[in-house]
Amino acid sequence: QVQLEESGGGVVQAGGSLRLSCTASGRALSSMPMGWFRQTPGKEREFVAAISPNGGATLCADSVKGRFTISRDNAKNTVYLQMNSLKPEDTAAYYCAAKRNPFYFNNRVYNLEREYDYWGQGTQVTVSS
Repeated sequence: QVQLEESGGGVVQAGGSLRLSCTASGRALSSMPMGWFRQTPGKEREFVAAISPNGGATLCADSVKGRFTISRDNAKNTVYLQMNSLKPEDTAAYYCAAKRNPFYFNNRVYNLEREYDYWGQGTQVTVSS
């Protein structure tokens, strides 16, 4: 069992930056592919970014490419989402997710919600004009 907790959300002006953190308890994250998703009321949960267990492979949605960066620090059991040049349309609840990796593949990324096994409770990001 993995418990994930996001932090770092808040209210920011358009063009500003935030860094979200996702810290795990219960298990080490070092073997687990990780992802960030976001959701607004009335919309489907949307893929944002993903990172492989060793950090060597990343994937970002087109809507955030060039503005958001996903990274991880396995020694701290934490995954980050650095968000720059924020836009009002980035307003959403942001969720981190972890996937089981029983065969210890270390360079794979995943972008589908159904592929992930563990989810945090979310942190709200609000970008004002």
